[in-house]
Amino acid sequence: MKEKPMAEDRRPVKPITIWLIEDNARYRKTLSGLIIQTPGLTCPGSFGSCEEAFSSGKSLPAPEVILLDIGLPGINGISGIETFKTWFPDVNILILTVYDDHDRVFEALCAGASGYLLKDAPPEKIVDAIHEVVAGGAPMNIRIAHRVLEIFARMKPRKTDYGLTDREKEILQLLVSGLTKQEIADRIFLSFHTVNTHIKNIYSKLHVTTRSGAVSKVYRENIL
Repeated sequence: MKEKPMAEDRRPVKPITIWLIEDNARYRKTLSGLIIQTPGLTCPGSFGSCEEAFSSGKSLPAPEVILLDIGLPGINGISGIETFKTWFPDVNILILTVYDDHDRVFEALCAGASGYLLKDAPPEKIVDAIHEVVAGGAPMNIRIAHRVLEIFARMKPRKTDYGLTDREKEILQLLVSGLTKQEIADRIFLSFHTVNTHIKNIYSKLHVTTRSGAVSKVYRENIL
């Protein structure tokens, strides 16, 4: 007897939960509207300041991604990152700002930001960046990426490499470049499981727990 084909899995895919923190009301409304209208994304939290998010956010679904402005009234975005990371250790924070000077880039990355975009980015680029950071990437505007490389080039080498093996250094470099775990596995012809094991070992040696923590340590100490 001929077997019946398996039924297609039609269970709904859980949308990516996003918080938006931006003091420009018009831009906040435009961006939150874009998120809400994009399939697979939801924006239950839209705030004009970090303080507003701190006071109102605890009653909302935990975010997977926070789009965070830097130049906010009161507590600025960089100062707010620490609190958001305390509340949600695994949250991906995308800095969204008009600033592209290297000091702010460096401070945001060291504070735990997962990516850094300028507000003049096209809407589709912002949506792409949300998906990229959830997949383990580190999206950056090209101008910002160049500034990060300039910071990297100016820093003096440190004496320690934390005991990283050549393979771990190779994988760490690819992490810094923004590749996902699967992309790294494909690039160096290893299984996803093997790459994941290497990354866990890298985090342990660097005394960090996240990709953004590893990346910021590389920038601060010129490990590579």
